[in-house]
Amino acid sequence: MQQHPIILFDGVCNLCNGAVQFIIKRDKRGVFRFASLQSEIGKKLLAQYLIPSNYGSIVLIEGNKAWTKSTAVLRLSRRLSGAWPLLYLCLAIPRFLRDPVYNFVARNRYKWFGRREECWVPTEQLKERFI
Repeated sequence: MQQHPIILFDGVCNLCNGAVQFIIKRDKRGVFRFASLQSEIGKKLLAQYLIPSNYGSIVLIEGNKAWTKSTAVLRLSRRLSGAWPLLYLCLAIPRFLRDPVYNFVARNRYKWFGRREECWVPTEQLKERFI
């Protein structure tokens, strides 16, 4: 049985929460499952994949491998509806060029988009997609 890919995200980041909602709308087949980095399962998965507990950015867990930063975003884009899978082609750009752009946005996300005091709580219809 194929396990669903899991997206770990910063649950108090407004940009990250917006990204999760963006992904849900474009994940027509319901492939992805989600968990905040701050949740117990999020902390457990970080430890399992040897990612530092203070890591504060997106993680895609797919096929028993964890992908981070720009690679995670580009890998998950291939499963979205619309033209978004074309972003997957950007994996041809070396990570040492992609990740600095990703890091710049990640460093400034709270300043630009704000943060919440608590993690976003999904609606009843979406709860089954969160672990």
